[in-house]
Amino acid sequence: MNIHPRPNPIIAALYTLRDIDVDVVVIHGPPGCGFMASRMIEEAGIRVVTTAMNDDDLIFGASDKLGNILREAERMFSPKSMAVIGTCSSMIIGEDMEASVRRSGVGCKVISVDCHGCMGNNTAGAIMAVEASAKAGLISEEEAKRQKHLLSMAADMEKERGMASVPYLQPSSGPTKMGVAKRIIDCLSNDGKLVVMSISKKELAYRFSDLFLAADQACKKLGGTVANISNLDPQKGLPRIRRYAADILSELSAKEISVDIVGGLDEYAVIGEDLKEAVDRHSPDLLVIAGIPHAYPDLNKSQILITDQPRQLSNYLSKGYDAVGEISSHQMVMNVRRIVPTETGDTIREMLKDIR
Repeated sequence: MNIHPRPNPIIAALYTLRDIDVDVVVIHGPPGCGFMASRMIEEAGIRVVTTAMNDDDLIFGASDKLGNILREAERMFSPKSMAVIGTCSSMIIGEDMEASVRRSGVGCKVISVDCHGCMGNNTAGAIMAVEASAKAGLISEEEAKRQKHLLSMAADMEKERGMASVPYLQPSSGPTKMGVAKRIIDCLSNDGKLVVMSISKKELAYRFSDLFLAADQACKKLGGTVANISNLDPQKGLPRIRRYAADILSELSAKEISVDIVGGLDEYAVIGEDLKEAVDRHSPDLLVIAGIPHAYPDLNKSQILITDQPRQLSNYLSKGYDAVGEISSHQMVMNVRRIVPTETGDTIREMLKDIR
């Protein structure tokens, strides 16, 4: 049993619909449900509105209110597609959202995701969003099947090795970046082989790819060799996810930085052995794993682990790993189209200034 806060199926559905490029999402529930996530999603260009259910709606239902909101959203935003996401409130009272959509008479494509916060794994909400999107023709049945498998594997991985594997984790901001930056600089200064791996999820790749830039700069000044590995296949994933990978690869290519690509940004839970094979080919003196380090099957205390999750960082530190946190990364990468500097990368760059 996990008693620390865990991700929510409603929010997972919201992010999945964003990745499918739905134009407007209607959250059918109280005005505060999903507030923080909705604000962040809107920064990525998706309109998020709420039916703002109240006490009377819990007694008498809110079908008419949902229809009115759908018509108003269509009038205001002229979307090509909309989605309605259920919440605990609407599901408990048994709202028939599909019937409300049909009665609304809106002209654009609208899908209903009948999720709620008590479904268990957050991936359950994402799976429902994928299934509804395939039914509406927004993605192919083949891609929906692929996504469902990947989401199931991701949930299993978290239960085995991630935050869901421990009853309680206290958030940690971790140590400063000086120690890991020094290890990276010492490796290259001694003509060592450094491998930088980013195993990232969705838009967080924009942040963790900064380690490639910092390592390249260090290598050019200090010597040694650097190899980069990442799950940045631009041909895999939902539409928005493929764009993330393409953006990052374009920026790295412009700086003449090459990356060994192993899988897509949605495949982190199933490519561990392939990543290990890629690392073994380089026989590194030091391996840096950024993003979701526990997706790598051969973690040991000689490596450097970098995560954006305060509780996951606490998990790593409790096991004796050399780990640091790029906390608040998620807020920094919403609606960006280029690599965002990390504290670790900036620490490396700052230390390089003092090296003659």
